[in-house]
Amino acid sequence: MKIPKRLLPLIEDGLVDEVIGQLMSGKEATVYMVRCGSEVRCAKVYKEAAQRSFKKAVQYQEGRRVRNSRRGRAMEKGSKFGRDQQEEIWQNAEVDALYKLAAAGVRVPEPYGCFNGVLLMELIVDDEGYVAPRLNDVELSPERARHDHAVVMQDVIRMLCVGLIHGDLSEFNVLVDEVGPVIIDLPQAVNAAGNNNAKAMLERDVRNMTNYYGQFAPELLKTQCAKEIWKLYEKGDLKPDTKLTGIIEVDTRPANVDSVMQEIKAAFEEQEERLQRLQDD
Repeated sequence: MKIPKRLLPLIEDGLVDEVIGQLMSGKEATVYMVRCGSEVRCAKVYKEAAQRSFKKAVQYQEGRRVRNSRRGRAMEKGSKFGRDQQEEIWQNAEVDALYKLAAAGVRVPEPYGCFNGVLLMELIVDDEGYVAPRLNDVELSPERARHDHAVVMQDVIRMLCVGLIHGDLSEFNVLVDEVGPVIIDLPQAVNAAGNNNAKAMLERDVRNMTNYYGQFAPELLKTQCAKEIWKLYEKGDLKPDTKLTGIIEVDTRPANVDSVMQEIKAAFEEQEERLQRLQDD
């Protein structure tokens, strides 16, 4: 096949020996199968910002820190330098997330580095050595659906424990190898602590996965894993090995209005006393 222009520098530098073929083309990148020495890997070639169709990219980038003030100012102004820097951050976000998540025990492809807008990473294969299918192409037994749903929820928990939310998780962004689900496509990974949309994105990720697995095991549709995960996260009680129940207890007891009013009155009186002391001084 004709070698894509963006892969030529990697071949010239000896990082890639051969382009075997194209695996897929998505909204933010085109993925190729390449040979690097004796190993077959993936080369994810990111599309230019003008060609990407990923919606609301700015929403996902909220909370990502830029340490260099010059870069930050240029990105705010939207200059060519700023746009280039924004593009570099978008591309590096995925490789950074992959390294971080792999270290946290999340099943993701092993990254080998990002070079001029091309991410080299592990090729995920099935038990026969063929390219692993996406989850949306896999038929599951109820038992396998329940098991794999639990595995993905545990990975979502591990991601959140290191401060990340996938942000675009669905059956189209999960591969299935001989062991089970492998999460892919992370350039939009969300900073959980710094993004105002973090909770909504986590809920959508969990809902997407639960709805898919729920086709094969309908009882999963009754679980409330997202609310349970976020509640534990907010309380500081979420751990990488946290086991979910899928159940959220709702406090249905009527509010004690008299007690609330007494607390408000006491706070008001305390404030009045504080102001009076300041005037007396």
